[in-house]
Amino acid sequence: MHRKEKTENLRNNIRYLIKSRGTTQLSLCNSAGLTRTTIYNILEGKVVNVQQSTVRKISDFFGVSYKEIEYINLEEKEVIESSISVQGNMNPAAIPIIKESLLIQNLNKRIGELATLYPLTYYFGSACNLIGVLLECEITGAHEPGDLLIINKSLVNCDRQKLIYNRSTEKLYITTNSFLPSDDFCVVGAIIEERFNG
Repeated sequence: MHRKEKTENLRNNIRYLIKSRGTTQLSLCNSAGLTRTTIYNILEGKVVNVQQSTVRKISDFFGVSYKEIEYINLEEKEVIESSISVQGNMNPAAIPIIKESLLIQNLNKRIGELATLYPLTYYFGSACNLIGVLLECEITGAHEPGDLLIINKSLVNCDRQKLIYNRSTEKLYITTNSFLPSDDFCVVGAIIEERFNG
């Protein structure tokens, strides 16, 4: 495959993955440690040769291999795989489990790195940028220590319940309100699954 074809494939796959995973260019940039200009230039076809380190950051964010994102039409592949059986043919995604007390210091690390540092659980469904948060303190009226919350770090502006960290009290809580992160509050992400202890 020529370099131009690889770049075209990469561009189409990034567009598809952003749309199908319900994420944004901004959250891709923030989570993968890339500038908006880099993503913009790739998507607008202004770059012919994308650096391998950039391709790896993008593929890590979406949970696909860097070879797939450059060489395979992912939309076509997923349509074929989902039509093979009624249940689809999706492998479970490995999700790193981070204890509540270690959450904030690890929040900006890439999922690929976290998966090598922490125990894993599995999630069946479309998965991208997911972490498991193991609660050590009670969230009043909602969760007890030992409960596990599966969080999508990309979804911060959505209608789902969100896990919020209050820096002044150093506690987690849950809200459905939409607000921007501030000095006092940090949006961890949207809760996509709750697993109750015992």
